[in-house]
Amino acid sequence: MRVLLVEDDVTLSEAVCGYLRAKAFVVDACASLAEASAALHSAQYAAVLLDLHLGDGDGLSLLPQIRAIKERPIVIVLTARDQVSDRIRGLDAGADDYLIKPYDPGELLARLRAVERRRSAASAPIIELGDLQIDLSHELVRRNGMPVALTQKEWSLLRVMATRPDRIHTRENLQDALYGFDDEADSNTLEVFVSRLRRKLGRNHIQTLRGLGYRLVNAVGDDE
Repeated sequence: MRVLLVEDDVTLSEAVCGYLRAKAFVVDACASLAEASAALHSAQYAAVLLDLHLGDGDGLSLLPQIRAIKERPIVIVLTARDQVSDRIRGLDAGADDYLIKPYDPGELLARLRAVERRRSAASAPIIELGDLQIDLSHELVRRNGMPVALTQKEWSLLRVMATRPDRIHTRENLQDALYGFDDEADSNTLEVFVSRLRRKLGRNHIQTLRGLGYRLVNAVGDDE
């Protein structure tokens, strides 16, 4: 899951980035509205964590641009403004959730996952696909009841596909979920991770649609 953090407090930004990256999120950090606007044109994000008080303006002014995105990312406003009127204004402007500073990073993670589930129409944190059980809250995967060990990148890739099973995910979308602006990736890296997931989950669970992308499906995954 690729996240855009818009926060001008350097210490807080580094702490949030470090925490979410340790939880297998890909995070790009921006300190201004101008940087955030450029980032939104450069990559596809699943979520935007948006501070309101920025050096070059009010964070809510970014919401019309976010709403215009075809596959709009979820927006969680992060702010020290604790007035009810501020929260109402943010939600009315198009934010999906609101978190008051100072906040616990675990609460931010829980809210990200909750909004992700709502947007993906997944009513429960555990998604079952044939012989697979994917626990989004605890970042656990079981196959036939046995735990499957995944790397952070493998989990990031699986989470994107699992929150919207049976949907075709383009190569570009999956690359965005794996790598931030500061990461480097070879042209065939995505295929490498897909191959690794197939070995661990069973090849039938991930379909390749030539020229379109990949899809996670409800199937019995055969061993390769």
